[in-house]
Amino acid sequence: MTNPQVKPPALVSPGPALTVDEVRRYSRHLIIPDVAMAGQQRMMNAKVLCVGAGGLGSPALMYLAAAGIGTLGIVEFDTVDESNLQRQNIHGQSDIGKSKALSAKEKIAEINPFVNVILHETRLDNSNVMDIFSQYDIIVDGTDNFATRYLVNDACVLLKKPYVWGSIYRFDGQASVFWAEYGPCYRCLYPEPPPPGMVPSCAEGGVLGVLCASIGSIQTTEAIKLITGIGEPLIGQLMIYDALEMSYRKIKVRKDPKCPLCSEKPSQTALLPDYEAFCGVLSDAAEVAVKDSTISVSDLKTKIDKKENFLLIDVREPSEFEIVRIPGSVLIPKQGFLDGSALAGLPQDKPIILHCKSGVRSAECLAILKSAGFADATHVSGGVVAWAKQIDTSLPVY
Repeated sequence: MTNPQVKPPALVSPGPALTVDEVRRYSRHLIIPDVAMAGQQRMMNAKVLCVGAGGLGSPALMYLAAAGIGTLGIVEFDTVDESNLQRQNIHGQSDIGKSKALSAKEKIAEINPFVNVILHETRLDNSNVMDIFSQYDIIVDGTDNFATRYLVNDACVLLKKPYVWGSIYRFDGQASVFWAEYGPCYRCLYPEPPPPGMVPSCAEGGVLGVLCASIGSIQTTEAIKLITGIGEPLIGQLMIYDALEMSYRKIKVRKDPKCPLCSEKPSQTALLPDYEAFCGVLSDAAEVAVKDSTISVSDLKTKIDKKENFLLIDVREPSEFEIVRIPGSVLIPKQGFLDGSALAGLPQDKPIILHCKSGVRSAECLAILKSAGFADATHVSGGVVAWAKQIDTSLPVY
């Protein structure tokens, strides 16, 4: 294994000479001494894969295309939703309902028709990740869930590929480059995923739209540095950005000599059989709690129509409650269940029904209620999103 202190050389060899049109297009790169003709030729000869064409993938893809990356791959299976447009600026109003991969490809063609775009319109998993990744020089990660991040990291380590990682939440962002040949991997920083439900996703906690551009542009910069061999890449360094303080700081990340994947004697030499199970969607306690204690939104509607006596508790945050709510629900945020402050005020003489946005947070709260003796408590599968889609379609979905 390469000495982690050694700066990696330029990842990609220079390609063919530029045409007159290409010289005009990339002239502002060509006059930078550190980039020059050879650097641009390396970029045009590079193959970069973006996992996701969402919040981070949008700015990364647009700037990689503008920079003249020769081949851009896009892994994306989702379609454009109106809630995406606040931050995913590669898509527009007319793209709603369209494949995100196709929408991104069309935008890239407008930005730079010289870029070859390859679409992988599939969900990334154990069966396809090695084959897809093997076709590219660099992997830029724009995902927002831990299962896919660990899958991406493990595949990159096994294939000896650099992994340009980014993460965003509300006003905070992080970025780094994980390349086991020259430094730590993602598992050196995060050996195990956080407990299920501990770290909210952007869909649950929100994100400032422009934060995506801040972190996505850092990822693009790091990819270009790796391709051309210029500057000092963020290998072994975690960049942390606080938008409210408008501050950047870097933390050193050291290679874990006991890392199960990238150490000299790894205990894991292949992909895990199930990354969803490794990360867990629900805690073990929540999985036990929801068994035989889950109702559908249709069941809830029937109970409301029959005027049954129960307490419907919404465990989301106040800002979410303002957007949309199920009629008759009472707001008691999840934190009140976690710290126990909500339990004393709950009634003992009628059933309690919990709900959240999609059912994850309410399941975790249900486990707490069950352990506190509320044996007849239940939660609503699909939460307020399912209610808005199936019961009252006039309500907004966020």
